Amino acid sequence: MFQVEYGVVLRVTRDLPGLQEAVVQVGEETAPALNYPALTGRVKKGDRVTLNTTAVRLQLGTGGYHFVMGVEGAVGGAVAKGVAAGGHIMKLRYTPWQVKVRAAEEEESPHHQEIKGFSSLDGIPVLVGGLHSMIAPALLAYRALQAAPVRVAYIMTDGAALPLPFSRLVRKLKECGLLQTTITCGHAFGGDLETVNFYSALAAAKAAAGAGLILAAMGPGIVGTGTRYGFSGIEQAYMLEAVERLGGKPVAIPRVSFADPRPRHHGLSHHSRTVLSQLTYAKAFIGFPRWRDERGQLLAGQIREERLVEKHRVFFVDPPPLAGLFAGYDLEVKTMGRSWQEDPSFFETAAVSGVVAAALAAGKEDDLEGIQN
Repeated sequence: MFQVEYGVVLRVTRDLPGLQEAVVQVGEETAPALNYPALTGRVKKGDRVTLNTTAVRLQLGTGGYHFVMGVEGAVGGAVAKGVAAGGHIMKLRYTPWQVKVRAAEEEESPHHQEIKGFSSLDGIPVLVGGLHSMIAPALLAYRALQAAPVRVAYIMTDGAALPLPFSRLVRKLKECGLLQTTITCGHAFGGDLETVNFYSALAAAKAAAGAGLILAAMGPGIVGTGTRYGFSGIEQAYMLEAVERLGGKPVAIPRVSFADPRPRHHGLSHHSRTVLSQLTYAKAFIGFPRWRDERGQLLAGQIREERLVEKHRVFFVDPPPLAGLFAGYDLEVKTMGRSWQEDPSFFETAAVSGVVAAALAAGKEDDLEGIQN
């Protein structure tokens, strides 16, 4: 069940094509709210709105936002403006908010023939992460080392947030020119390209977006339960397999932290241990930072315990300086509320994955072999 309350839009504070941020009056209080025009139409000052206030009332991690469920009097014209032109594919199927999109695979799509003719990823590296915050350091490290400029596509799965416009990080990466194309697959929506599943998203990234590097990860808001299999990042297992099956080079971004207070996420997270040791059949490329301190000793022990070197191609790489990677970019990236200064191990590990991807893209696998443990 969700909690529904009614409010009035006091002002729209940010008005983007796929997302509106507003301040609403709800009873005696004012609060920030998010509106997705593709689902509800656009809002303006004075509109009476129906709000989903569940997350705020439960104090969940949505940034304190209510979500607009409907706009009074918007039935018809206003809603129609929010629906993508053309297309026959529904996302959020059989819910009151099911939305029609034109999938890149559809016959009427301008990319239909390109995707229909797709046969292989032709060995391009695909960085596969288990958390949304991994994509920035991995991409920055790749860009710093790339042999030649390439187009980069980001595939957002439906493992967490479904609307891509919710991600301020992706918006900033595009504005900075670091990322060229966004693709939303499954029930995720709002990307430059919409696709039906992860396999066809990979095809679209290569054949339609012309990507030389692909990033794949869920949006903000991973789900976890503290159990071995009860987390949405478990999708990383089949995503790595999909990349390998389609002829790409799967680069797994492991989750490593020494700032997370939860024992199950200390060092190599149990999420990564489950995916990489037990679940995926892919033989992934995995880069770990070469730390010459107690972190390195603990991490090496965890890697041995999970027998990752036997199952994957594991490399230890000197991590690039994070201050240098983030310099010049107005990026505020956090993982579990922690910045790169507060949790350097997490960001260094993601950055090392970008280093591995850059070496693979440049055909320098032998260099990586030289540092294989």
